Amino acid sequence: MADYQKSEQAISQLTPEQYRVTQESGTEAPGTGEYLSNKAPGIYVDLVSGEPLFASSDKYESGCGWPSFTKPIETAHVSETTDRSLGMTRTEVRSAHGDSHLGHVFPDGPADRGGLRYCINSAALKFIPKDDMEAAGYGAYIDQVEDIR
Repeated sequence: MADYQKSEQAISQLTPEQYRVTQESGTEAPGTGEYLSNKAPGIYVDLVSGEPLFASSDKYESGCGWPSFTKPIETAHVSETTDRSLGMTRTEVRSAHGDSHLGHVFPDGPADRGGLRYCINSAALKFIPKDDMEAAGYGAYIDQVEDIR
């Protein structure tokens, strides 16, 4: 297993928006994220640590304004904590090794796919196209990017 971790070098390369989202638990404006309409096969990894987070086969159009996924590609790479900010209780999603704020998970996803909606900021992600996954060290996940529904 690869050694995924946060580094000062990775943090220094973030744009101001990426820093605000990943390091200060910010949220990008709805409808503005780079990956909102991305339908290409591949995986989404933590921008800071590189740990694999979500597969394109688990992405769906929820209409919420952010990329939505039904589940993480590997549960060991995400952590969930209670978030009581903004006067409500939500479940925050963070990368387990990079400790990047990713977004939130809600229980209103597709019932036939587990019922969860991982609502994730594009600013926290890097997309690795299927054709580049092997060379980028993510070959073990290629079988998870095909839509098997």
